[in-house]
Amino acid sequence: MKHFMALILMVGLAMPSNGLAQDKSGVPEVSMFKMMLDANKTGWIAFREYNGQQLIYFTNMLTSRCRLKEIRFSINEETLDQTFNMPACIPDSPFMIPTDGGVEDIALILEPGVAKTISVQAVFEDDTETDMITFRPCEGVGDGTCAKVVE
Repeated sequence: MKHFMALILMVGLAMPSNGLAQDKSGVPEVSMFKMMLDANKTGWIAFREYNGQQLIYFTNMLTSRCRLKEIRFSINEETLDQTFNMPACIPDSPFMIPTDGGVEDIALILEPGVAKTISVQAVFEDDTETDMITFRPCEGVGDGTCAKVVE
């Protein structure tokens, strides 16, 4: 997460003083979101065992939702046959995750231990796709959030 925030800061400082390159909606161009997801691809997903549930957070990916068409995923396989329902984009604050929803707006909620892996792919509004990345829960982190990329 520290690397992700540092990237946002560096990109913001490197842009012209009038702000990020934007279209008429005020949302930065898709290239910004592609760069952000690429720089943080090992942190797209986080698993957590908490309160009798397995949670799989999409929070880092959702910061790019204003330029995403969909987030594809599959549990314990690589078929990418499901899509995560993203909260609506807020053009005036395109990187913000809405705080008025529930955990289901940012995470899958499963029975404990169901997901041994999750495979994920982002599809941008221009129909370009990221590579698929497969994650597994970290071991020994208690109820902390963590995921490891499966090589």
